[in-house]
Amino acid sequence: MADSEEKLTQLGAEMPVPVTPDEAKLERVTNPHSDTRYLARFTCPEFTSLCPVTGQPDFAHLVIDYAPDQWILESKSLKLYLASFRNHGAFHEDCTVAVGKRIVGELEPYWLRIGGYWYPRGGMPIDVFWQDGTLPEGLWVPDQGVSPYRGRG
Repeated sequence: MADSEEKLTQLGAEMPVPVTPDEAKLERVTNPHSDTRYLARFTCPEFTSLCPVTGQPDFAHLVIDYAPDQWILESKSLKLYLASFRNHGAFHEDCTVAVGKRIVGELEPYWLRIGGYWYPRGGMPIDVFWQDGTLPEGLWVPDQGVSPYRGRG
């Protein structure tokens, strides 16, 4: 875990995608506006994992919103972490909640929510939502912007 920009190991370096989510390293940097409550959003419209039973690919549109405290998430490390799920077998609920919990564990934000909007397999989309912490009073939180399933894209 990086405690400041000087200790980042992935940003600016050629890095392979980690083989598993457990091997992936999330990095953080000091929040330059820790005295201000604001929302940061990461959107991953092409998240992939594998069904743990069939081995078939699963696809999701993830939206991660968080209100940082002392740390912000370094985006390249998040991209590599999310990409590490490509060959990881887990159910939709497990993937979505695991991503949220991992970020909370690394950053300790005031508040975090994750929406996992999964594309259907077998005719049924599964949407998974998780949050942690208390939404700071007065913080503007826009809609996640992902429509209910209608051939999502």
